[in-house]
Amino acid sequence: MKPHSPAAERSRDPILGVLRTYFGDRRHVLEIGSGTGQHAVHFAAAMPWLQWQPSDHPDALPGIDAWRAEAGLPNLRPAIALQSEPGRGLQPPPAPPPGGFDAVFTANTLHIMGWSRVQALFASLPAITAPDALLAVYGPFHIAGKPTSESNRAFDAWLKAEYAEGGVRDLEAVQALATSAGLRPIARFAMPANNFCLLWRRGGPRTP
Repeated sequence: MKPHSPAAERSRDPILGVLRTYFGDRRHVLEIGSGTGQHAVHFAAAMPWLQWQPSDHPDALPGIDAWRAEAGLPNLRPAIALQSEPGRGLQPPPAPPPGGFDAVFTANTLHIMGWSRVQALFASLPAITAPDALLAVYGPFHIAGKPTSESNRAFDAWLKAEYAEGGVRDLEAVQALATSAGLRPIARFAMPANNFCLLWRRGGPRTP
């Protein structure tokens, strides 16, 4: 039986509306934290010009590949094991296409990962991405250190109780990590259920 996430089902079309615009000239996408695999199937089907590479913890790969097998999409690659390790970056290091992945996408991951893992993820991106790569991140964020809604305040409290290092991330702190990785912000979209879709392009100034 394929795994199923109602949240992934609800968010897929709003996210697709953003990705269609910004990924129109992309060719090779690495999805970090593919979860059930529903997003991967939906986006690969809707954007056949992309080679979509899903990834996640090894335990999640059978579920992702069950969705992939049912969909039978030629541009959806087999899921690979990938985890962000503090001090080591993405492990095992993914094998990018020639020139690097020209897009990276991740949804609902930064608030589950410990902050040191979020730092490792951003630090590892320059080594695997193309010089003009795009990064798209979907999920909830605090702005100026404050929740954007009461539901996000409650979600943050739940995360911190459920995951030792979890929590809704501050947008400004994530932006600082992006800047240090040579990424400059290009767009921010308010999404349903008090989420955001954030986009960066590689090529911005790096910090020391």
